[in-house]
Amino acid sequence: MAQNIFDSLSADSKARIIQEFVPGKQVTLAHIIANPDQSLYAKLGLDPTVDYRRSAIGIINVTPAETTIIAGDIATKASGVQLGFVDRFSGTLIVTGTVSEAEAAMNAIVDYAQSVLGFAVCPITKT
Repeated sequence: MAQNIFDSLSADSKARIIQEFVPGKQVTLAHIIANPDQSLYAKLGLDPTVDYRRSAIGIINVTPAETTIIAGDIATKASGVQLGFVDRFSGTLIVTGTVSEAEAAMNAIVDYAQSVLGFAVCPITKT
């Protein structure tokens, strides 16, 4: 009978979780949230002064994680988006702006990653 690792831990023990990243050049997530609920901005720590009726949030995740620096630069040059969050350690970039600005930024990042950097890319999704 297989034993679950957590069954053997005492109440005072702490489980240790190891997270690994597989080396690769890829865009693993590219998503646009059109007209998000106002509360989502607050939960993400984004600027609450955004016009919520015309707004969008763009989220992208890349490996290697340092590529988010390049992605942030491309996004701001491709459209009028604002950088909401750039994490060069996790590879996550969040941008805000109008739906068309977020779409232009996501398209520019994915196109550059694929054609110039040789990344494997996922499709851009939108809700």
